[in-house]
Amino acid sequence: MSHALIPLVFETQRIRSRDQFRAWQEWFSPVFDISSIGPGEQSFFAKNSIWNLGDISISKVVAPSVHVQRAERNLKKSPCDHWALTFCKQGATSVKTPRGEFEAAGGVPFLWSFGEPFESKRTHVDRIQILMSRKAFRDLAPLLDAARGVSLETPWGGLLGDFMLAVERWLPSMKELDLARLAAAVRNMVAVCFAPSAERAILARPEIDCSQLERIQRIIDAHLNSPQLNPATLCRMSRISRSQLYRLFERTGGVARYIQRQRLMRICELLSDPTDQRPIAAIAAAFCFEDASSFSRAFRQEFDCSPGDFRWAARAGIALIAPRRTTAKAEIVRFADLLRESTGL
Repeated sequence: MSHALIPLVFETQRIRSRDQFRAWQEWFSPVFDISSIGPGEQSFFAKNSIWNLGDISISKVVAPSVHVQRAERNLKKSPCDHWALTFCKQGATSVKTPRGEFEAAGGVPFLWSFGEPFESKRTHVDRIQILMSRKAFRDLAPLLDAARGVSLETPWGGLLGDFMLAVERWLPSMKELDLARLAAAVRNMVAVCFAPSAERAILARPEIDCSQLERIQRIIDAHLNSPQLNPATLCRMSRISRSQLYRLFERTGGVARYIQRQRLMRICELLSDPTDQRPIAAIAAAFCFEDASSFSRAFRQEFDCSPGDFRWAARAGIALIAPRRTTAKAEIVRFADLLRESTGL
């Protein structure tokens, strides 16, 4: 039986306000030295979720602006040499490495190495990072070393960012049996995005498809209220052909079916909101369901209950989905412990 992947979570919210920043510093010590930038604040709300996948670790950070340094003393105290592929969904980062300095805007991935000095100043960020052990990715070492210390502000970089967002979306549903597949996917996508070639593009076709699908899904999510949300509009906004669009959504029952389901899911959220007192028909109409009977039929087919029954159950506090566990192994108490575990140091 394959078990779900449970992230290790460190957050400062439950720590006394005056101790929150110190706790954040200690969490990353001695891998990094972290100092504050800007005016000192009493509180420092930050969260780091880490999925330890062996040869690959995925780290998600939501935190205020800080100055981060990995100096020679950090290299000696925590001698790891992972490559770090970083993508900020929100926020920007100013980076300094031995290869030079660069600015990484939000939405632009960049690569750097734990094996050399590194310094950054960042704004408040929502960031995803894929940590790749050098031992496991030895065959890509020349490629990754050549690409480190620069931001990938290219069309391939945009595709890589979409892929990282897709990985973040996959994580809650991934099992231990998926680890080898994820490692291969990361390997293929990194190779084709940092050194594009026809051969690598063929090998990375499934990952490229996932990246394109992630981008189109974000477009759909942002336009669920629009009556003009249709295949022609999606092709124009995502710059792909209609045949490509249909192929990408083939496994989900088609693009029209996907759009309808996302609209129904958004309606469920509003029906669960006690502050939204609109009639059900008005909520449905806001998401392009103009006919009440067809909406009710689609809702029942999707969720096996009527919209009215769903609203009543949700507002009565009936749990529809069991809460997910967020515990992790007790021996990992700092960020450095996770790096040691994945390298054997």
